[in-house]
Amino acid sequence: MKIFFMPVFITILYLYSGMVPAGIKENERETIPEKYKWDLTHLFPSVEAWQQAKDQIVSRFDKMSQFKGKIGNSGTVLFKALDYYFKLRQDFYLFYTYALQLSDQDIRKSGPLSMKQEAAQLETQFEKNSAFIRPEILSISSAPIGKFMMEEPRLKVYAQYIDNIQRLRDFTLSQEAEALVAEAGRVTGTAQDIFTVFSNADMPRPTVILSDGKTVRLDPSGYSASRASAVRSDRVKIFDAFFGAFNEFRRTFGTQLYGEIQKNIFYKNARGYNSCLDRALNTDNIPTAVYHKLIENTHRNLPTLHRYLQLRKRMLGVDELHYYDMYPSLVKEVDLKYDYDAGTKIIKTALNVLGPRYSEALDLALNRRWIDVFPNTGKRSGAYSTDHNYGAHPYILMNYNGNYEDLSTLAHELGHALHSHFSNEAQPYVNSLYPIFLAEVASTANEALLIDHELQRLDHPDQRLSLLGSYLEQFRTTLFRQTQFAEFELRIHEEAEKGNALSGDRFTEIYLDILEKYYGHDQGVTIIDELYAMEWAYIPHFYYNFYVYQYSTSFLASQALVEKILGGNTEMITKYITFLSSGSSEYPIPTLKKVGIDMTADEPFDLAMQKMNKIMDEIEAILSKQKN
Repeated sequence: MKIFFMPVFITILYLYSGMVPAGIKENERETIPEKYKWDLTHLFPSVEAWQQAKDQIVSRFDKMSQFKGKIGNSGTVLFKALDYYFKLRQDFYLFYTYALQLSDQDIRKSGPLSMKQEAAQLETQFEKNSAFIRPEILSISSAPIGKFMMEEPRLKVYAQYIDNIQRLRDFTLSQEAEALVAEAGRVTGTAQDIFTVFSNADMPRPTVILSDGKTVRLDPSGYSASRASAVRSDRVKIFDAFFGAFNEFRRTFGTQLYGEIQKNIFYKNARGYNSCLDRALNTDNIPTAVYHKLIENTHRNLPTLHRYLQLRKRMLGVDELHYYDMYPSLVKEVDLKYDYDAGTKIIKTALNVLGPRYSEALDLALNRRWIDVFPNTGKRSGAYSTDHNYGAHPYILMNYNGNYEDLSTLAHELGHALHSHFSNEAQPYVNSLYPIFLAEVASTANEALLIDHELQRLDHPDQRLSLLGSYLEQFRTTLFRQTQFAEFELRIHEEAEKGNALSGDRFTEIYLDILEKYYGHDQGVTIIDELYAMEWAYIPHFYYNFYVYQYSTSFLASQALVEKILGGNTEMITKYITFLSSGSSEYPIPTLKKVGIDMTADEPFDLAMQKMNKIMDEIEAILSKQKN
């Protein structure tokens, strides 16, 4: 999952904590060798140096006002304003990242926590002092902008940034109307706020007693942890109780979600967009054809998903496959352990296919203490990459436990880090921050290359089945399931845009129709119990304004890239490094087209389906041998 925290990309993955090298006392940071801990002196040599930098940075905030009201005077003034702003922004977020990462080493310590809170407060001040820049650029018409570019050649570095503001001119209101729309923000987030509080805190949660006598409270974490039970009767009990509770409050959840849609319609109408989808995708200049093509291709390839579901039915040994059978493991647990040092060698070998430049950058990440590897008491859980420490280098937080999931997570985070490394190396700061649409491409490509390498290395049938089964689940959950969510989100907005009222019952009808189609209910592939269509009320992404489709598109793009690279296309290596180096110097769709991936065409989906079918071919071959 990719979370954007300020302009710093942070990937949060919840992992187990545990395994460290022999001889090291677990969870005691002081006993972990330095080589396994990140070196924050690459950002600031000490806390004292950070404090001194804070005073200097804060003194620069107020000086932004020298440009207020003057940006449209000339190209030179515009350049000086942008140059001042982005140099200050670069320095500020190095300052912020240091405090963030120092605190994450041990979140119990009050000193670093205070530093992080102080930096967050200063961020608000910084954004307030620089808030005039975008509207003033927007107020300059295209003719003067062209003249400014000719008069001031140094503005070229900011051309993409300026264009990204100017292209929104037709959807920008008068100063008075913009102020009114901004004021509306005080209430338009209410639906999401209510959903968050109610679903996470106030909603009554059922408890169930499982076959082993254990009592489980079915809050989101309890549901996620128990739904993969190997005991089928337990899974039925868990699903019935969990979604039954949501069904009791379907009117409440329906009202909340309808309020969220009405918010999006308000902003769509206020700004003059044709649809809520148009407005949402225009943020990154993504054509709506990409969204529609994703759904179209998913429908066209549902037989491939159904093939997997039939395979899941066979491997679970059930007469009928039900929706509650989606989460248990397809194979028995296998012993796949990876010592960290041995694991990094495996990753290096797996990624050698990306060429010498990538390997050299990978060595920097692994050997120059970019990574904080092992868990310690008080350390933040999960894994992330602070990808845009421009002027320094990315950092990776891990809680390495030594299983395959951890190895794959490390490869994933290294994908983010090296994406940022190449982007920072090639681009000026203003263009180094790659857009959300592209953020997961490099990371999931690394995961795919790692699993391909491991499948070449491992020959034990159970180990191969474990990896292949896990890979298939990525296709189901990241591609088909996320597109299923995206289609539901589009359908409910289209209904509301037509003036149709939406209730909890109507949301359930729409979701059930989509769920039955995807899982082949009418063909007898998977039985969908109507109660489980209440799943729509459980998904927080429906409050994120058409965000979720990007999980699918990133996965498709990375799978297509890997298939081309592994297929022997030597030009792809150079193109791929160019892609990693592009940052936000162009819009996302043209950036991907330069590396041979057209997200408005069928090819990325077709290549992904070829891969998925090859995985299933091998699983079926292994199962046939085991049967014989």
